[in-house]
Amino acid sequence: MNCSGRFWRSAGSSPGEQVVRLAPLALIAIITVVAFVTPSNLHFSRFLSLAPALAASVWPVVGTVVIGALAAALDVVIAATIGSVSEDLTHLFTLAVIVGATAAAACASHVRQQRERTLADVRSVAETTQTVLLRPMPHRLGRLRIEALYLAAAAQARVGGDFYEALETVHGVRLIIGDVRGKGLPAVGMASAILGCFREAAYDEPDLARVAGRLDVSTGRYTALLPGDRMEYFATAVLVEIPDDGSAVGIVNLGHPPPLLLSAGMVREVTPTAPSPPINMGALVGEDYRIDTFSLAAEDQLLLYTDGVTETRDHTGAFFPLVQHAGQWDADSPSRLLGQLHSDLVHFSHGRLDDDIAAIAVRAAAGTPSYRRGR
Repeated sequence: MNCSGRFWRSAGSSPGEQVVRLAPLALIAIITVVAFVTPSNLHFSRFLSLAPALAASVWPVVGTVVIGALAAALDVVIAATIGSVSEDLTHLFTLAVIVGATAAAACASHVRQQRERTLADVRSVAETTQTVLLRPMPHRLGRLRIEALYLAAAAQARVGGDFYEALETVHGVRLIIGDVRGKGLPAVGMASAILGCFREAAYDEPDLARVAGRLDVSTGRYTALLPGDRMEYFATAVLVEIPDDGSAVGIVNLGHPPPLLLSAGMVREVTPTAPSPPINMGALVGEDYRIDTFSLAAEDQLLLYTDGVTETRDHTGAFFPLVQHAGQWDADSPSRLLGQLHSDLVHFSHGRLDDDIAAIAVRAAAGTPSYRRGR
C-alpha cells in the first residue's frame, strides 16, 4: 500500500518480458549452432536476418543495429569456416539480406520507440487525472480507520469511471463510492463532476437524501452540456453517513451493489428497503431517496465496492462470489481486508480483470470523536 492510502495494481516488467528481450540473442545462438552442425549446403545462416527483425520489437535502435552487426559478423565467420568458393555469392547475398533487414529493423525500432514515448505521455496524463479525481484518502477520520482500493482494468492507463471519497463533516464521516456508466474521458468527466458536487454538498446538506438530490441536479446540469441524450449518462453510487457519536449509520443506495457489513465473524449485505434512482435519473424516475440505517459497532468493518468486484469472472464465466469469500477472510484492519479482496480477485480471474474496480474498507474503532472542517 502506498502513502496515499490506496492500492494500485502494478504493471511492471514481468519475467516473460525479460525473456522476450533475450530472444534475438538466443535466436542468433541457435542458428549459429545449427549452421555449424549441419551440411553447409543447407545454408541455415540465411535465418540470421530474422534476429534484427525480432530485435526491432523489443530493443532500441542502437541495440537493434548491434544485433544486426552481430548476425552479419557471424555470417562472415560461418562463410569463412565452413563455406566453399562455389558458395561465395550465396554468402554475399545472405550478408546483404542481413544488412538490409537490419536497416529496416532500425527504422521500425525508431517508430516503435516514438509510439512508446507517446503512450508514456498519455499514461502520465491519465495517472495525473486519476490522482486528481481520486485524491489521497486519510487513513483515519474520527473513530474510523479507512483504506481504499483501485484496480484499473487497463493497467497501462489507470483511469476510469469508478470514484470514491470520504470526508469528515459536522454530521459525521460521509462517504461516497460509485461507478459511471461507460469508460474513457466522458466517464472521467462525469465522475469528476459528481465528486466536485459531493465535496461541497457533504458539508452543507443536513441529510444524505439532500446530498443525493444535489448530486442529481449538479450532474444533470453537467450532462446537459454533453452531446447526445443526457439520459445516456448516469452513475450508480452509495452514500454513507457515520456519526461520530456511534449512533445509527445512514445509507442511501442509488442503484449500486449493496455494501457488506462484517460483524463478529458474520457477513451480511446492507440492502436498501426501497430503491433510489441512480445519479442523473431522478428527473426520469422520481427523486425519492430512501435513507436506511444500521449499527456499526466497534471493530465492525464495512466494505463498499463497485460492480467490477461482483462482475469479475473466472475461466468458466462464473461471477465472483463476494459474500462467500468475505466469510472466509480473517482481516483485523481495512488494509488487510482490501489485501485479501485483491488477492482473491486476481486468483479467481487468473489475473484477468475486465473492469475497473474500486473499494473502500471502513473499520469502527473506539476513540474520542473529533471534527475537523476539511474545506
